[in-house]
Amino acid sequence: MFKIYRNSKGAVRLDKFVVKNTGPMVLDALIDIKANQDSTLTFRRSCREGVCGSCSMNINGVNTLACLTPIKDKNIIYPLPHMPVLRDLAVDMTNFYKQYAEIKPYLHSNKNNNNSEHYQSIEDRKKLDGMYECILCACCSTSCPSYWWNSDQYLGPAVLMQAYRWIQDSRDNATDERLEYVDDAMKLFRCKTIMNCSNTCPKGLNPAKAIGELKEKVASNNAC
Repeated sequence: MFKIYRNSKGAVRLDKFVVKNTGPMVLDALIDIKANQDSTLTFRRSCREGVCGSCSMNINGVNTLACLTPIKDKNIIYPLPHMPVLRDLAVDMTNFYKQYAEIKPYLHSNKNNNNSEHYQSIEDRKKLDGMYECILCACCSTSCPSYWWNSDQYLGPAVLMQAYRWIQDSRDNATDERLEYVDDAMKLFRCKTIMNCSNTCPKGLNPAKAIGELKEKVASNNAC
């Protein structure tokens, strides 16, 4: 049995559906419902393999990916919390992606020859483990109370982890600029180490750890 949040032009309700003979994951059931019971049901999906992050939603009280969540006897599904709802389970990610763009998530290099290699040792490459795997599903950020109430200024766990990923990248030459950008009472230090972000990440990553290390990096840079 499925209870699914519906929101069309402000008309909010929970619809009940019974699904039989479908695949094992919640996303399989949603696709079946849309195909066979209610074609107006709206949600995002793409890869179905936990790689794209499109099908992030709140399932039985946990922010996660529908494609990785096994169906239970009872399934209560809502959109990601504290995000503007476009329709049903699809939320407006505009602010989230805007903040991601603000950290300039690409390599800044002072190499004059674009064809030259950016050498990175095995040890330096390992520093990126646990961060580069982020799929930007926003499950962590939308589980964070600090982000709920201050998403206009606080960057949130996902974006901060990606900011730290580039700060830790030995090939990048904009470390000082990146540290200066996040050195802010709201952008970074609004994090209160609640740990919801690490508890909910469907990829098993640890944004709270990355944010803690980023805070230490900023403090160390200021002390120099």
